[in-house]
Amino acid sequence: MFGEKLKTNLNTDYLKVVAIISMFIDHIGAVFFPEYIAFRCIGRIAFPIFCYCMTVGALYTTSMKNYILRLGLFALISQPFYVLAFFGNEFINNIFELNIMFTLLVSVIGLWGFIEKRIFIFVVSFLLLLFIDFDYGTTGIILMLIFYIFRNKPKLSLLILVLFYVVQAINISPYSIYTLKIFGFNVGISIFALFVIPFIYIKTNFGFRVPKMFFYIFYPAHLFLIFILRMFI
Repeated sequence: MFGEKLKTNLNTDYLKVVAIISMFIDHIGAVFFPEYIAFRCIGRIAFPIFCYCMTVGALYTTSMKNYILRLGLFALISQPFYVLAFFGNEFINNIFELNIMFTLLVSVIGLWGFIEKRIFIFVVSFLLLLFIDFDYGTTGIILMLIFYIFRNKPKLSLLILVLFYVVQAINISPYSIYTLKIFGFNVGISIFALFVIPFIYIKTNFGFRVPKMFFYIFYPAHLFLIFILRMFI
């Protein structure tokens, strides 16, 4: 896998900074301002960026085993902080409400199985995401497959990405709190994930580097900060 060339944006440090800012805004809105859906709309670009960066990571890493183990370790570390941030008053009852890093972990394992033609690993990963209550469900592995399979055909990749999110957005229940009326149609806020397009498909080179571990540490750290803020607000 190492050395695969992509024709989309490889400025992943920049993309990850955009993603964590978007995620932080999303989580602040979810915890403190649930009545203001704008926070959640802004947050929709975070997940597809993370999926894209994971795909890039799977293609360029020198050790897929270490990549998966590192992601799994921080998924475990982040779990109590995630439960404290979102379910602080009912910690024990929600200890198995899995954080997003578990979704990314299973999705990237499935992607690895697909790339290496280990179909059993791919199928098991997909079924886990389908039948267990992972955040975003199978969306993660589907996005990674889109970014991988069409890695050298960015226009086709973009088209399929648009179709995927349009279908997802129009299939939402009209009674969901995450449904908006747009031109008289019920549309899910997942449609705002399409604002990710310029970030992924327009190449950038801002030249700054961020330590790799920063992005892993930021996730549990920002959840702990939200928990502390909940205690004082």
